[in-house]
Amino acid sequence: DPAEALAPAVKVKGERRPPSHGPGSIGGGLRELFISVAVQCPAVVCCRCSPEQKALVCHLVKQYTGLQTLSVGDGGNDVAMIQMADVGVGLEGKEGKQASLASDFSIRRFRDLRHLLFWHGRNSYVRSANMAQFVISRGVTISILQAIFSALFFFSSVSLFSGLLLIGYSTVYTALPVLALVLDEDVTRQQALAFPQLYRNLAKGRQMTLKTFFTWCAISTWEGGCIILMTMSVMDSNFFNIVGVAFSVLIVVELLTLGFYVHSWRPMMVVAEVASLLLYFGSILCMRSYFDMTYILSASFYLNVLYIALVAALPVCVTKLVFQCVRPNQAQKLKSSD
Repeated sequence: DPAEALAPAVKVKGERRPPSHGPGSIGGGLRELFISVAVQCPAVVCCRCSPEQKALVCHLVKQYTGLQTLSVGDGGNDVAMIQMADVGVGLEGKEGKQASLASDFSIRRFRDLRHLLFWHGRNSYVRSANMAQFVISRGVTISILQAIFSALFFFSSVSLFSGLLLIGYSTVYTALPVLALVLDEDVTRQQALAFPQLYRNLAKGRQMTLKTFFTWCAISTWEGGCIILMTMSVMDSNFFNIVGVAFSVLIVVELLTLGFYVHSWRPMMVVAEVASLLLYFGSILCMRSYFDMTYILSASFYLNVLYIALVAALPVCVTKLVFQCVRPNQAQKLKSSD
């Protein structure tokens, strides 16, 4: 018997668990034999299974491989399997809506699973990764700016931005473009369905890794350092003027950086970028205690803001374009081939 040749206990992720021989279960040795053969096959068909056995097979795949699982079912006997999987998809069919109600996602036809995975699932992952990394970068930029400012003044506890400026930075002035990222698309629906390898590459988790995290941190460090150092070099000792120029450049640079990393410019993104700028410069009139209005209304203010913003954001844009030309990813290759 092959099961008797295996160890009486099964080792799973450093633990040793005794085999279970309860009703509807598979013995410990047989479990290991079954899953070791199953993972080497392109497809495995399990016939005449009870609902408990369907859920058990899904559990074995999760337990012994550590992979994410997806279960698809259309009847009440599939509910246990759907709930056992990491992602459950239910079909609305002749057997009722039990599977649909117990699932994470509900579809009408089985062929819609292709659109759910290759289009909606891929977009969800790409958008979430880009949004999360930009939000982190936004926080790192203002932190670097404050840290350098404190270091220049002998590590004093004076805050460069305070009150409504800090609140508005993350909740008002840069929020609309970030929310508009939920509509961003790096490829078209037809391309995503025609080239399944796009989905396979995302499954490797390369869209959000330590490498991309430190890349965004490097961008934030460059931008934050440029903003405060160049502002201190071109401005006089008037603290209100330093705050006005530094914060205005910070808002413009963040909007420009986000624009560089948008894959497809849609009307919603254009409206979000323009509205954020107008909202910021319009709100200055309501926050006279934070700015020197005489300097804000002068031409030198806008020239300094434009000059520093270009110096801080342009190298990021050029570097991104160079990497796209030298090492384009598959989505960029598809765009260039059109």
